[in-house]
Amino acid sequence: MKKAIVILAALLSVSQAKAQYNLLSTNTTAEQVMMGNYNPASYAASVVLNDPGIISAGILANVSADSLRSYLLELRKFQNRNTSSDTISSTKGIGAARRWIYSKFEQFSTQNENRLLTSYLQFDTLVCTQTRHRNVFAVLPGADLSDKSIIIIEAHMDSRCAGNCDTACLAEGMEDNGSGTALVMELARIMSKYTFKHTLVFTTVTGEEQGLLGGRAFTKYAQQKGIKIKAVLNNDVVGGIICGQTSSPPSCPGLNNIDSTQVRLFSFGGFNSPHKGLVRFIKLEYKEMIRPFATVPMAITIMSDEDRIGRGGDHIPFRQGGFAAMRFTSANEHGDASNGPGYADRQHTSSDILGVDTDGDTIIDSFFVDFNYLARNAVINGNAMAMLAVGPKSPDFTITSTGANDLALNIIDPVPYNHYRIGLRTATNDWDSVYTVTGGTTHTLAVSPGTYSISVMSVDANGIESLPSRELTASTTGINDRYTKQGIELLQNVPNPAGDEATRISVLVHQPISYQEALISITDITGREVLRKNIELKPGMNELLYQHGYGMSGIYIYSLFVDGKLMQSKKMVFK
Repeated sequence: MKKAIVILAALLSVSQAKAQYNLLSTNTTAEQVMMGNYNPASYAASVVLNDPGIISAGILANVSADSLRSYLLELRKFQNRNTSSDTISSTKGIGAARRWIYSKFEQFSTQNENRLLTSYLQFDTLVCTQTRHRNVFAVLPGADLSDKSIIIIEAHMDSRCAGNCDTACLAEGMEDNGSGTALVMELARIMSKYTFKHTLVFTTVTGEEQGLLGGRAFTKYAQQKGIKIKAVLNNDVVGGIICGQTSSPPSCPGLNNIDSTQVRLFSFGGFNSPHKGLVRFIKLEYKEMIRPFATVPMAITIMSDEDRIGRGGDHIPFRQGGFAAMRFTSANEHGDASNGPGYADRQHTSSDILGVDTDGDTIIDSFFVDFNYLARNAVINGNAMAMLAVGPKSPDFTITSTGANDLALNIIDPVPYNHYRIGLRTATNDWDSVYTVTGGTTHTLAVSPGTYSISVMSVDANGIESLPSRELTASTTGINDRYTKQGIELLQNVPNPAGDEATRISVLVHQPISYQEALISITDITGREVLRKNIELKPGMNELLYQHGYGMSGIYIYSLFVDGKLMQSKKMVFK
C-alpha cells in the first residue's frame, strides 16, 4: 500500500507542477455549442428520435461487441500511444492514434446528418520531450437551451510501459485504456442518431499516465469558457475480466479469477456527495431500464472511495473543478502498475495486448479484453448518459417534521412535476429503498426506527428521474437519551458489512457542542487498537474514511471519544 501511495503522490506532484497553457478548441463551432451559444434548429435531425424508451432500447440493441473489437484492433496498430510519443508518423504513436479517432468521429457524423461536431482540444505543457498535446472530442448539440449544462463521457487514449517516457517499447495498452477509448467511440457512433435535450460530449484525452493532464486541461478549459457540466462519466480499464497477481485495492480475489458480470463505480465523498448521487442514479437507471431486458445482467458495485487506493483517473480533475464526476472500472484488473521486482502482470507493460495466438496461425484467438463484457459496460454508460440528457432538473427539499415512525418531507421544485422518487439510505452506499410519490410536494413516509440519509428525484412525464437532490439526515426514534442530550449520534458505518477497500464512519451532531478533542478508535474483538484518528464535530454530518484495504475480515468495534470520555460504540463487519 505504501508503494501505491507514493505513486499517487508522485502523480499529483507532477500534475500540480505541469500547468496546461494555451488551451484551444480547433473547432470554434463545437466550442460555441458547448457554451450554449447556438440555434438548436441548425442541428435538428430529419427524423427526431427522442423518446427515452426508444433510446434506451436502441442503445441495448445496437452496442456491438464486433465494433468494439474492430476499434481495438486498429488502436493496437499504433504500437505506442505514450503522451510524448511520435506525433508525425501516420502509422505509429499518439499523433496517428488521435488522428484516427478524430476521423472515426467524423465518419460517425457523416452517417448521422453531420450532427456530430469534431474538434481537438489543444494545450501546451512539457511531458518528456513533447510540449503540445491534443485531446479529441465530438459534440452532439442538445435540442433544449433552457439548461445549457452538458454531459461528458471520457476515456484516456494514451498508453505506457513501466518507463514514464518510454516511447520505444510496445505499449498497445488494450485494457489500459484501449478498452475505455473503444467504449467512448462506440457510444458516439450509436448516440449521434438520437436527439437529447442536453448537449453530449464524447472525448478521449491524453496525458493521463503523466498526471491526468488531459482531464485537467478539459476542466480548466470548461472553467475558462464558462461551460456548465452536469455530469462526467470516466471509463478507465473497463474491458478485462481476468485478475492478475496484483491489483490496486480494492483488489480482485486472486490470480486468474474471472468476473465478467460486475463493474465497479468509483466516486468521491460519502454523505451529501453529488458524485455518489450520480453513481446511484446510474445504477438505478440500469436496474429499471436495461436489466429487465439484458441477456446477461450486470452487477453494479458502488465503491466507497474515489478510486483504487493510491491510484487516480481523469474524473478527479473534474470533481476538483466542482463538477459531478465518477469512474467505471472492471471488477478485475491485471496488475497494480507497480512494475517492481517480480511484477508479472500486464498493466503498464508491453504485455497489455489484445490477446495471444494459441494455435500458431498468426491470428489472435485468446483475448485479454472481453468484447461482450465491454459491450455490457458500454450499454450501462450509454443508458445513464441518455437519461441524464433527457431527464428533468433536480429538486430540493426540507424535512419539516419527524415522528416516532414517520418522515415528513416538503419538496421544493421549480417545475411542478408532482411526481417524485425518494431515496433512503442507512448502512450502504446505495439506497435501501426508493419510494415513489405523486400528487403535490408534501409527503409523509412511514419508516422503521433509525437514522436515514434522504434525497429526492423529480420524475418527468416520460417517467425519467432527475439527478438526486442534496442529502439530508433524519432520525425517527431509537436514539439513546445519553447521546441525545449530548447532541451527538455515532452512526453505523457505510457500507456494513464492508466489502471493498474502505468504509465511512459518521457522527451526526444535532446541536453545536463545546469540546477540546474528539476521536474515533477502532479495535478488533481482542481489544487491540488498529486505528485512532481525530474527527471534527461540527453541526451536521461528520465523516471519517477508514481505508482498511482489501481482504480484511471479522468483527471490529469503533468508538467515539470526546475529551477522553467514551460516548458510543458500534460493531462493523468485514467480509
